[in-house]
Amino acid sequence: MLEKVQGRSLLVLPGVFNPRLLRSGAFLVECLSPELVPRGSRVLDMGTGSGVGAIFASDWADEVVAVDINPDAVRCARINTWIQVREDKVTVLQGDLFAPVADERFDVVLFNPPYFRGEPRDLSDHAWRSPDMGARFAQGLAKHLTAGGHALLCLSTDGDVSFLDALREEGFSTELVAERDLVNEILRLHRAWR
Repeated sequence: MLEKVQGRSLLVLPGVFNPRLLRSGAFLVECLSPELVPRGSRVLDMGTGSGVGAIFASDWADEVVAVDINPDAVRCARINTWIQVREDKVTVLQGDLFAPVADERFDVVLFNPPYFRGEPRDLSDHAWRSPDMGARFAQGLAKHLTAGGHALLCLSTDGDVSFLDALREEGFSTELVAERDLVNEILRLHRAWR
């Protein structure tokens, strides 16, 4: 399926999280700016899905690494970086959370995480469910941020998430950057830093 997000065409393959239809990916990239993604920065787009976050972050970043556990999402994100002529700035890797970037550090980490607690039923369900994503993300984040770096998390009231509590337990400060009321859910973009 071909989708338009902020005027850009993106292919969304079956089994890949749709950033426009499901709204949170589109909200995340609408919020991005040079203040949140500084020019010349190095960005990690965690759980990239279609690659929408990586593509939009590459407007300002010098380098973006996009990661997803779902091989269909990895293929989709690679196709979209090619469609958007961003393959010189965006690298797409397959793996779980920070595993593909084990010793690397980033100025900005983007994450539109799974909102529901539970075991994923298949690879595409990783976009929706995890038994412990908040804690695992918070525990790994400090090792992957540069000094002065921050994470941007898109969270929803539609789901059982404990990301902010997990981040605070790991010594991060958080602030609300943007919010959108969609009637049946509220999307919020949070910034976290140490």
